[in-house]
Amino acid sequence: MSTGRLTVAVDTDACCAMGRCAATEPQVFDQDPDTGTVVLLLTEPPPELHETVRLCADLCPCTAITVTEDRPHRSATAAEER
Repeated sequence: MSTGRLTVAVDTDACCAMGRCAATEPQVFDQDPDTGTVVLLLTEPPPELHETVRLCADLCPCTAITVTEDRPHRSATAAEER
C-alpha cells in the first residue's frame, strides 16, 4: 500500500470508452452515460485505492489515464535510526 500522495488525471479526448477503469475501480472512475467516456470522480484517491488505480492506468487500452505519485521523503533522522 502506498503512503504517498497519488494524483489521477484523465484525457477524455484519448478515451475510447471501453469502461475497464469504471468496472475495475468505480469509486474513482465512471462513464458518461451519453458518450461512454471516462468521468473522473476522485483526483486524489485514498491510499487504499492506489493499487487498483494504478491497475486501471495499466489496463487502459487508450492510455487515457495518467497516475502521478509523490512519495514521502524520509528525514535524515529517520534514515539515521535504521
